[in-house]
Amino acid sequence: MAADAKDREPEPVPVREELGAQVEEETPEVAEDGVGPEARPRDRGQERGRSGGGPPGGRGRGKGRGRGRGRGGEQEQEGPRYEERVVQINRCATTVKGGRRMSFSALVVTGDKKGLVGIGFGKAKEVPNAVEKAFKDARKRMIRIAIAGTTIPHEITGRLGASKVFMMPAADGTGVIAGAAARAVLECAGVQNILTKTFGSTNAVNVAKATFGGLTRLRTKEQVEKLRGISLS
Repeated sequence: MAADAKDREPEPVPVREELGAQVEEETPEVAEDGVGPEARPRDRGQERGRSGGGPPGGRGRGKGRGRGRGRGGEQEQEGPRYEERVVQINRCATTVKGGRRMSFSALVVTGDKKGLVGIGFGKAKEVPNAVEKAFKDARKRMIRIAIAGTTIPHEITGRLGASKVFMMPAADGTGVIAGAAARAVLECAGVQNILTKTFGSTNAVNVAKATFGGLTRLRTKEQVEKLRGISLS
């Protein structure tokens, strides 16, 4: 009976073989550099994108917005580009009890060279701030003017204060014959051929505003026919 009982006992399982198989299954793959995939540092953008529900590789900040550089290759649509020119920067000094207090003013012109133009004036204690204010003011005052090809449709005279600017159409190849202030306004508006003459005061602010005022009163042949209700031959 004792021999039969011994024969019925199950054979012992080799523990070393089982442990070896488990170790092989649980051991992660090691790359050639000796670092496993779990030990490698993950991309912070991928972790944020996964936690926030954004696209992988993005710097999502949660709720699937996926802000930052990883926007899936999407590019923001750029607005229209404008030509920006600084016509004049003037320094003003105010005498106070402690000495002189300096400030700056800037006159700028902006336009798309396709008939849209505006002028702006800004004041600040620093030059960059004054220029920035002037450009903001110019963008607010932008208007569409009438252009006939590369010149103006007819003669016009702009006046402001003691300044008077006379503008006359010119043939192709003439260019912009004007002073610095009037040239900046005309070129930003898209006028390529014109003859001008300035009378009276040559102050840059007055000349620029006089030129701008004259351009706003230009009318094409079609606009005049529509306003008067007649046909011009």
